[in-house]
Amino acid sequence: MAASVAPGESFRSTVLDNGMRVLSEPMNAVRSVAVGLWVRQGAVHDPPGLGGIGHLLEHMVFKGTERRSAREIALSLESVGGTLDAYTSRERTGFLARVPARHLSLAMDVLADLVQRPALRCDDLEREQEVVAEEIAAVEDTPDDLVFELHSEEFWPGHPYGRSILGAREAVGAVETEDLRRLHEGWQAGANLVLAAAGQVAGDALLELAGEHFGHLPAGACAAPAETPADPDPGLRWVEREGAQVHVVAAWPAPARKDPDRYPALLLSTALGGGMSSRLFQRIREDLALAYSVHSFHSAYARAGMAGAYLATRPDCAEAALEALDEICGELLPGGLPDDEIRAAKEQVKGHLLLSLESPGGRLGRLAELALHDLPFASLDELEERVERVSAEDVLRVAQTVFRPGGQNALCLGPRRSKAPSANRSP
Repeated sequence: MAASVAPGESFRSTVLDNGMRVLSEPMNAVRSVAVGLWVRQGAVHDPPGLGGIGHLLEHMVFKGTERRSAREIALSLESVGGTLDAYTSRERTGFLARVPARHLSLAMDVLADLVQRPALRCDDLEREQEVVAEEIAAVEDTPDDLVFELHSEEFWPGHPYGRSILGAREAVGAVETEDLRRLHEGWQAGANLVLAAAGQVAGDALLELAGEHFGHLPAGACAAPAETPADPDPGLRWVEREGAQVHVVAAWPAPARKDPDRYPALLLSTALGGGMSSRLFQRIREDLALAYSVHSFHSAYARAGMAGAYLATRPDCAEAALEALDEICGELLPGGLPDDEIRAAKEQVKGHLLLSLESPGGRLGRLAELALHDLPFASLDELEERVERVSAEDVLRVAQTVFRPGGQNALCLGPRRSKAPSANRSP
């Protein structure tokens, strides 16, 4: 067992003999604890032809284990005032609990039960396939969600990053219990698991619980990350659909999670569309009145990232909104950001960091990011220093690298009008 403690910090990181990573960060001012268990497998690891199986497996563990029924799982933490949740992303599956600190042992027992001993029964599978079908239908009925799904497929065609996390109805419906059990086998490896807790928690106590519940697992192997995707082809695709609005996502390739350039990229994204004071909001909503919802985003994964913007507008305004978006992004290229905008973006990013780390859930999320991306621990002061070190030259260089003229891949979802741009329009 190897352990490390950051100098001057109560943070602790330990690797068990079987390769499982255990992290803890006490917060003496709270009386609760947030604890999470992550599997280094997500949608990118779904077998060919079974897209969505990882998300379905995450659902299925809540249908019952060898020791608990579905109702007993639901009652386990709710009965002590706690919460239990789970999610599947492109690169991981997470199980999260928050409880009064005195119930940490119970939370750990429930998380271990879910991840190690799901029943995976045939009759449960049939019902849960219907539940996931409803979840897929809900996304299809929510255009501001669906447009991101369609855009990812367009941005990374044929690559695991472009897959829908939920999968398609046909693929989900074709999953059998043996498929789930084979995928679940990969969860039973210490190297593939990360445990973290933040709040009123002692590192020694968490380590003892980790050894009790997971120390018997074989080391196994960590799930391999996806291959680096090719850059997307620029252009605009229009998916026609009835509705009152056109939903637009436009994005460029951007730095991956461990790339140091993600800091200037984050400042650019913040200045571009990170709030009501941003360029996109002020120009497209306040000055031109072309949209109610408009914002930027930056998604960073292990092998790649994307930076871009979303907006929703009426069909007759789509062409004007797209032209305004092109113009605003293009304004970043000649000189990057002026000093006052860089200063404002830095203060905004640092403020978001500070506020996010004031809750056990925020601290827990940071611990998970450290472990899952093999990053060193950084205190809030160190994170703020990294943001401060970003220079105007860094911002300009990344702006010219990311927001290349004509380099964006855009997708519009909604009805077309005669004034709308053609499908082969080059942004």
